[in-house]
Amino acid sequence: MARTFVVEADGGSRGNPGPAGYGAVVIDPETGQALAEAAEYIGTATNNVAEYRGLVAGLRAAYALDPEADVRVRMDSKLVVEQMSGRWKIKHPDMRPLAAEARSVFPPAQVTYEWIPREENKHADRLANEAMDAGKAGRQWEPRDSRAELDAGGPARSAAARAADAAAEAAETEAAAGPEAPPAGWAPADLGAPTTLVLLRHGETALTPQKRFSGSGGSDPELSEAGHRQAEAVAAALAARGTVQAVVSSPLKRCRQTAETVAARLGLDVRVDEGLRETDFGAWEGLTFAEVQERHPEDLAAWLGSAKAAPTGGESFASVARRVALSRDKLLARYAGRTVLLVTHVTPVKTLVRLALGAPPEALFRMELSAASLSAVAYYADGNASVRLLNETAHLR
Repeated sequence: MARTFVVEADGGSRGNPGPAGYGAVVIDPETGQALAEAAEYIGTATNNVAEYRGLVAGLRAAYALDPEADVRVRMDSKLVVEQMSGRWKIKHPDMRPLAAEARSVFPPAQVTYEWIPREENKHADRLANEAMDAGKAGRQWEPRDSRAELDAGGPARSAAARAADAAAEAAETEAAAGPEAPPAGWAPADLGAPTTLVLLRHGETALTPQKRFSGSGGSDPELSEAGHRQAEAVAAALAARGTVQAVVSSPLKRCRQTAETVAARLGLDVRVDEGLRETDFGAWEGLTFAEVQERHPEDLAAWLGSAKAAPTGGESFASVARRVALSRDKLLARYAGRTVLLVTHVTPVKTLVRLALGAPPEALFRMELSAASLSAVAYYADGNASVRLLNETAHLR
């Protein structure tokens, strides 16, 4: 029997258009527990755009928990509910692609829409306001900052927020206790089996040996012959270890082909997570570093100096980190205590390792990550993480 989720979503703009943000929460209808939260400051936008963005984020969060689930969307936006239910036409050009994106997450038969009064949508409204407050302060909303469920009168905070708070409290306790306290990563009690994310960079494409920028905004190349051989080699190595219990892949072809090769060897299915896609390198797609330096010198200098800078028409590392962290939190909730293979790209792998280490964004430029290499991070119930492996390529030799 399919699970049922309630998705509550909202968005707001302080100016309409003005500084805008959205919030969404996935709720277990039987217990009332928040299973996942999402929020983001999106810059200058209208209320309606922010509301649609919240809807998309909520549906994606529900999909990450269970793509087979039935979803009841509850929103206080009459416009969005009526348009998504098919009773009103979508006339505004900014709304049409957002509505299409929302419809693409789940099959339409799995989603229903319901209008609710604003006072019944407090959790998502609070998340949207937290996101806008964060944007006003010059930063992005983080799950550990969330007080939305408490402020809305819900039964408990999200798992992601509770885990983040536990990690923060552990760090503060350690600092206060002085040299007698156990170092971070050492637990005084049995925390149970960690959730382990095994991180596999996809095999080579034709662009890989040429060291060309190949992100999510380019030609979406397939594996080369060498890449297929690498996928077979890593599949054999993982089969010999026998520890992987689930396989999740970026939606891009090179990752799906690598994941399908491994999953076939392991007898597992492949789930696709949109948040694991590579950075969109915009105007740099398909170019070498030297070509970017020649054609886009100012962009490149800014990009090398700040994680918030993006290639023209592309995506910043800060933006990638936010979506990768959201996917990580959803996966940790879904696969608690299990070992999961994530087949993804250079930036998401490096980002997961960086976040686990608590390293600054510039650490991304200080890691080597070969095609078809394996890395691994273990996540514990107290919120701590342990990097177990980085750029292992023994299976390719």
